[in-house]
Amino acid sequence: MPGPLGRAADRWHGLSSADRFRLYTRLVLQVVLVTFVIMMAVSGASTVPVVGIVVAGLAAIAGIEAQPDLAIRATERQRRIAWRFAVAGLAAVWLAAVIAVQLGPLPHVSLADGRVLASVAYAMATCAVLPFLRRRWGLLILAAAVTALLLRPENAPAFFALLVAVGVALMWTSRTTVWSLQILTELEDGKRLAAELEVAEERLRFSRDLHDVVGRAFSAVAVKSELAATLARAGAADRAAAEMDEVKTLAVTSLEDARALVRGYRNISLATEVAGAKSLLSAAGCGMRVVGDPQDVPTSLHEAAAWVVREGTTNIVKHSAATQAVLTLGPSGLVLTNDGALPPSRAGGAPSGLEGLRARLRAVGADLGTSRDGDEFTLTVEWGRA
Repeated sequence: MPGPLGRAADRWHGLSSADRFRLYTRLVLQVVLVTFVIMMAVSGASTVPVVGIVVAGLAAIAGIEAQPDLAIRATERQRRIAWRFAVAGLAAVWLAAVIAVQLGPLPHVSLADGRVLASVAYAMATCAVLPFLRRRWGLLILAAAVTALLLRPENAPAFFALLVAVGVALMWTSRTTVWSLQILTELEDGKRLAAELEVAEERLRFSRDLHDVVGRAFSAVAVKSELAATLARAGAADRAAAEMDEVKTLAVTSLEDARALVRGYRNISLATEVAGAKSLLSAAGCGMRVVGDPQDVPTSLHEAAAWVVREGTTNIVKHSAATQAVLTLGPSGLVLTNDGALPPSRAGGAPSGLEGLRARLRAVGADLGTSRDGDEFTLTVEWGRA
């Protein structure tokens, strides 16, 4: 889809589910304000009140955009400017309306117009300014009381109660919106930390195994080397030579143990990788469904398939916003699909690890292919193809 609509669609598909919810929530809040302003502006009021309503609406939109949790694209500097405009604009409209009511009917501004304009400014303030101030509820009651007192309505107590009710509803809407977005951010941070913890635990396991396997042997090498040196200085050359032979044997054995440990880390198991992939994706907020069984893959291809699962899972975490993935294992091939592929401009191009994976698969007579349909990305491996 070319043009601005196409770019907007690409941007939407490039967002994670959480970011889509954020954008949707912010847009809904802005659209509600704009719709309210338009409805009030075309309600039949004279020109001056309409201008005031439009200014109050723009100030309210600026107040929403000034909040980091609600801003769509504003920078920090733009948010500061928007906040000042919101406070000044709403205060100016409210004050002008109150003065118009106090001075009596003015040209082009009736008492009813003044009361409506002051009430609109109050409502916009309870939605876009007061919710983000300290002691907001006390300020809400004060603003309602002052507005009801200065506008001189026929039934002041009922008008005050109406202002309080409207203010509470609007302020509660803004506060709960911010609250829900903050909870969403905390959940995302928790998933990211869980994924990082998975990686840290694996590194800790490997370092612990390396220490257990090699550390004891190196300690023995150090002790026997010191003993050989002592024997050599004491003139017991034969015993010193025997100790050095044992040192050599220990060094060779520890080297083999270290190599075996690394081989055990590199020569990965398909079943282990499938289980690890499900755990890692779950920690990153993506469910994984496995179709088939690792035993369905030819035994000679288990290691290659395990590398595909590891690299494919890593790419899902690093280069997508997926919420669901499907891994299909079979005697003829392997397919890994996810539903959150980012556009190349946001994903940083094709994952570089795929080229190394292709080379590894060619060595066992397999072929790797990728395809994309919208935000769905599919990685396919066929056994027995050069």
